[in-house]
Amino acid sequence: MSAQTLAIGLLLYPDLTQLDLTGPFEVFSRAPGAQVHLIWKTREPVVSDRGMAILPSTTFEACPKLDVLCVPGGPGQIALMEDCDTLAFIRRKSAEVNLLTSVCTGSLVLGAAGLLQGRKATCHWGSLLQLALLGAEPVSERVVRDGNLITGAGVTSGIDFALGVVAALYDDETAQAIQLHMEYDPAPPFNCGSPRVASAEQVERASAQTAAFVAKRLKATQKAALRLNNPACGK
Repeated sequence: MSAQTLAIGLLLYPDLTQLDLTGPFEVFSRAPGAQVHLIWKTREPVVSDRGMAILPSTTFEACPKLDVLCVPGGPGQIALMEDCDTLAFIRRKSAEVNLLTSVCTGSLVLGAAGLLQGRKATCHWGSLLQLALLGAEPVSERVVRDGNLITGAGVTSGIDFALGVVAALYDDETAQAIQLHMEYDPAPPFNCGSPRVASAEQVERASAQTAAFVAKRLKATQKAALRLNNPACGK
């Protein structure tokens, strides 16, 4: 692949988690010769789940040919799972890209588009097992690769994920240079950023805090699983 023609598309949609998008964007935009596109239905500002307004750079209709497509996650992912226009766009682009990718619960959107069946994938730990309803094999790892599919776990893993994508498209040296320029040298103040290292009490408390929303997401995933063979959504 020629770095000078590398086109990376990030799906931008209402109520996404901005770091799912902006973390990878920061990495990808530093890759030599890469053009990064923020894609939505219109060019109007899109507001994230925490209130940050982000401006799309292209639309579904005007989007150029892509080498990489990335779908971030966030609460707005629930609506996308039954958005026929968005699912059809993802399916079309999945046929042309070299790498199909996601961060956090963006993988559930890929699953709703019928693109994860029989493949290993990950997402945020709180919704990881929902991937199985969409035919995927859930893997509890920060970044998971299965052929041309690369998925990242929750929110902050998007930076790790994107550096891995750059290494796959270019080489380790290029990815390492970006990591150094970004001074990406995590030293979190607490060792509780994953269920693997957090205490059982912390995990239980965090799960309780999000239980109602995860249940809402589960209903959307179950509906998406039933719709996978629905031709009305352009499959």
